[in-house]
Amino acid sequence: MKRRIVLLCMLLLAVLSVSAQMVVSGVVTDRQTGRSLPHVSVTVECNNMSDVDAKIQVHTVTNEEGRFTLKVLQEPRFIHVSHIGYQSRSMKVKTDVEQSIQIALTTSSVNLQEVLVSADNALSILRAAMRRLDVNYPQEPELMRCFYRETARRGSRYVSVAEAVMDMYKSDYSYGPEHDAVAIQKGRRLMSMKAKDTLGVKIQGGPVMPLMVDVAKCPDYLLNEDNLSRYDLRLEMPVKIADRLQYVIRLSPKGPVVFPQMTGLLYIDQDMLAFTRAELELDMRDWRKASELMLVKKPLGLHFRPKELSVTITYETDDEGVTRMSYVRNVMRFNCDWKRRLFASTYTTVSEMVVTDRLQQGREVKRPRGRSSFGLRERFYDKVAYFEDPDFWAAYNIIEPSEPLEHAIGKLKRNVQRH
Repeated sequence: MKRRIVLLCMLLLAVLSVSAQMVVSGVVTDRQTGRSLPHVSVTVECNNMSDVDAKIQVHTVTNEEGRFTLKVLQEPRFIHVSHIGYQSRSMKVKTDVEQSIQIALTTSSVNLQEVLVSADNALSILRAAMRRLDVNYPQEPELMRCFYRETARRGSRYVSVAEAVMDMYKSDYSYGPEHDAVAIQKGRRLMSMKAKDTLGVKIQGGPVMPLMVDVAKCPDYLLNEDNLSRYDLRLEMPVKIADRLQYVIRLSPKGPVVFPQMTGLLYIDQDMLAFTRAELELDMRDWRKASELMLVKKPLGLHFRPKELSVTITYETDDEGVTRMSYVRNVMRFNCDWKRRLFASTYTTVSEMVVTDRLQQGREVKRPRGRSSFGLRERFYDKVAYFEDPDFWAAYNIIEPSEPLEHAIGKLKRNVQRH
């Protein structure tokens, strides 16, 4: 009898918490053209009922159609939106009406008088930013709640979708990524049941990708002195991110391809000298070298030819001047074909991770362990199962699926049910 009463109370509390949940949703567009803006940073600031001086923030990014949805348990106050090349915008949230917020962003221009004239070259700016890691980035362990999505397409057709809410543990920035970890709290997957869609290819990436590509925490990934000597570095015209001027440094590999190298852009805040964004792409001049970085395992007799590996990393800086990684998007494109087949199939995988909440901070934060924790060589699909539940995510914050992805999920569900 007592057990039934306890279960009833727990159910009642769950219902009350869901009913108290508020939803803030909308779409972000370009004011001049009207087109929707994908991958825009959206943060909702809420009242803290227990501490009026403290702020609670939840975060996401817009999907491919510029849409976003955030679920909050406290009363929302303001919504803050920022994107590279646009003026940031903050709006007060009306809580008395249910609404879809329309947010139009204006492009930001950089006046010549704003540009910091300096004789410093790109390499010296990079070195200065590396010397300030202990000032600009967290110096205590942190535990963050994240949403992760991974999709795979064969041609233009989706063949798999996997999603998870996970906790990401980041040690302080005096340690490398080998001290960090992720742990899946809830996840699901859908896969095509067609045999030709299943290759058995295992490529790099998965939920541990954000740990591996944090350029500020993992200088060996790109920015150690030995690597930098193999690049031509050039300062581009500055841009604004969150209304702050950024150095823009272009990296281009020079000389023969000795090992897999990246090309792309690094963005560094001119005042703080903090890394704020990176847009990198794997050099494909030597596809065999590129395969070494992308491919983990493939079946015997399968030809693998890489076409693209790109990664975008964005960082957010809080009111106290601490910069943290907030969003990672990774795209891999490759051809696969079996021996004696006339045509190869093109596969594209896209994975993205957004930090939605900061859960804990300080020396008492524990690194996730046990069955839910995720190792560098474990497959994401081995950790999650198939679910058919329209309310699967409940109060968790996710990246809104785009309309084509929603259709693909529905189609994959029907195929699974038929089997």
